[in-house]
Amino acid sequence: MRGVLRAEPVWVETFTGLRMRQFEGLLRVVRERGGDGPGGGRPWALPLSDRVLLVAVYYRTNLTMRQLAPLFGISSATVCRVIQRLGPLLTLEPAARPADAAERLWIVDGTLIPVRDRTVAASSRNYRFSANVQVIIDADTRLVVATARPAPGNKADAQVWRNSGLVQHCEGVTVLGDGAYFNTGLVVPHRKRQRRPLLPGEEADNAEHRRVRARVEHTFARMKNYKILRDCRQRGNGLHHAVRAVAHMHNLALAT
Repeated sequence: MRGVLRAEPVWVETFTGLRMRQFEGLLRVVRERGGDGPGGGRPWALPLSDRVLLVAVYYRTNLTMRQLAPLFGISSATVCRVIQRLGPLLTLEPAARPADAAERLWIVDGTLIPVRDRTVAASSRNYRFSANVQVIIDADTRLVVATARPAPGNKADAQVWRNSGLVQHCEGVTVLGDGAYFNTGLVVPHRKRQRRPLLPGEEADNAEHRRVRARVEHTFARMKNYKILRDCRQRGNGLHHAVRAVAHMHNLALAT
């Protein structure tokens, strides 16, 4: 049975949110990471470009594997194998520490992602079993710099940040966070004290802080156009790979 979707501009742009040249950049990265390398057993039923398209469509639409199978003319078991094989190869590599680190401004925040795997998630304030994922973006370019491994969604942002491994990655860079990151070394808003209102200068600082930090919320909104981040059915490292792959596609769409 021949599938409907192929790595052609009309299908790529409709189902992935990427232009064809952006998709070709993603395909090039996967090929350089060995996505088309030799493997044991029977050869793949689809060429590499169609397999990369399949994974991108899965992350964008969050269709089930049974639904994706007839779209690509393969079995649902093959869809599962393609996602497991190529998902880790689509991921974003953390950006290297910039040479002008002292002049850069990064923003960090955590977002809750509903996930079915109870070993990764916990009952959270959004009344669902969710994971807390910390994301760093560049304030100027709005590109994702790095993401952390998911943590249970009932943990505070400050605790997840300290255990994320991203702290060392940000050495020498000014990083903004919201009030949840108090006492973490990040630049946070001024806090009101009991019987001590904020000074006019502090109010102005907080207003500017909110204006700049809103960029990370806009990034989350764009990333969650990939519906895998609204209800992730993947288990184990699946959510981690999905977040990093979505960050990679977000950067491609924004920068090219």
